[in-house]
Amino acid sequence: MIQAAIPFHPAIVSSAAAQALWLIPAVPIVASGLIALLRRPYRKIAATLAIGALSFSLLFSLLSFCYVLSGWAQNDPVREVVNFTWFQFGSTAVDLGWILDPLTAIMLAMVSFVSLLIFIYSLGYMAHDENFTRFFCFMSLFAGAMLGVVISNSLLLLFMCWEIVGLTSYLLIGFWYQRPAAAAAAKKAFLVTRVGDVFFLLGIVWLFSQTGTLLFYNYGTGSLEGTALAALVAQPAALGLSAAGAIGL
Repeated sequence: MIQAAIPFHPAIVSSAAAQALWLIPAVPIVASGLIALLRRPYRKIAATLAIGALSFSLLFSLLSFCYVLSGWAQNDPVREVVNFTWFQFGSTAVDLGWILDPLTAIMLAMVSFVSLLIFIYSLGYMAHDENFTRFFCFMSLFAGAMLGVVISNSLLLLFMCWEIVGLTSYLLIGFWYQRPAAAAAAKKAFLVTRVGDVFFLLGIVWLFSQTGTLLFYNYGTGSLEGTALAALVAQPAALGLSAAGAIGL
């Protein structure tokens, strides 16, 4: 019944579009690293790197969207995952991966398009700010991390990208740290999000202990598929029956 409710069957062989999907978040992140090496006077280079990298991400996102759309038009939905082992200790492997499906394609196009518009607007908004290059470094890293969240097929990869989003949010909220209000707002945001992230991490550890994987989809063995999902759903039901038996219902 669970499998019928979630008819997700990723293709065994991933296309070139899915294989190269990691470039969409990676290029802005690399651009951010390059901008971080620039001095303050190199404003045009910083803006060119940030906007150029995100333009690449938008173009690639649109190509991925067209690829998914063509599959839908041919009544052959595109659902592809690319998983790999990041590292292994003993018999336990820690896997990462990304996914290309209709929801991912739509979100990639939307996030990259809106981010690019913000970048272009920021050219004028930050034109007279002495920390122009630092701003575009943070923004490029933020956009890359958000795109990483979108493509993640692994809860661990999603968590890592989400932590980068949290870091850059803190840096951008407190960008004008000379202002007491900005510094206080950044500290508040940092503390509140860290509390949530602790529980997020505990949830990841629990899910891994229950399913043995942090991949969402892995050809039937992912944490949101078949056996693993059935076991997770059955646990609350079993606890409910045990509680009912204990009180004599």
